[in-house]
Amino acid sequence: MRAVVLNCTLKKSPDQSNTDLLARVVADELVRKGVEVTTFRLADLNIPPGVTTDLGEGDEWPRVHAELLQAEILVFATPTWVGRPSSFAQRALERMDAMISETDDEGRPVAYNRVAGVVVTGNEDGAHHVISEIAGGLGDIGYTIPGQAWTYWNRGPGPGPSYSETDEGHEWSEKTGRTMAANLYAVARALAEHPIPA
Repeated sequence: MRAVVLNCTLKKSPDQSNTDLLARVVADELVRKGVEVTTFRLADLNIPPGVTTDLGEGDEWPRVHAELLQAEILVFATPTWVGRPSSFAQRALERMDAMISETDDEGRPVAYNRVAGVVVTGNEDGAHHVISEIAGGLGDIGYTIPGQAWTYWNRGPGPGPSYSETDEGHEWSEKTGRTMAANLYAVARALAEHPIPA
């Protein structure tokens, strides 16, 4: 089984990504279950705006898209900025919109029988709103969203330290992240055995 992590941090490598740190908890748990995990930091790629899979020369989204089609599990990870998903998260959803009209050999949208969950970090509130936005978009595209397939960490309203700058709240966020991984894995296995029909 394979999984893709889309890290939608605004930070390019090699800057430390708080979103990556929490997403890695989920990824590590998937690896422990035998899942092969590939991570993309979208800020490191050239991904122009659009709603098609391939925008031509220089567009690196097709490489991400190809990995999505090889994976049964998607972990969509984003920071919170001004109470919303990052601009890279929105761009990824817009590019994934093309998957609604792409079909498999049986005529199903290509995201059918794949599962997805959401990781959110930020030193401000709004995580549940961000989870709802991302999960809703992924559901429209055709992904199955298992129950409790999310985790988040934040400091509540107002400024404060980032995830990497404090241990506060880590135990809950990481435990919830491991539960997220278990639920994604369980539903992905169930769909593999009993796929959604065409």
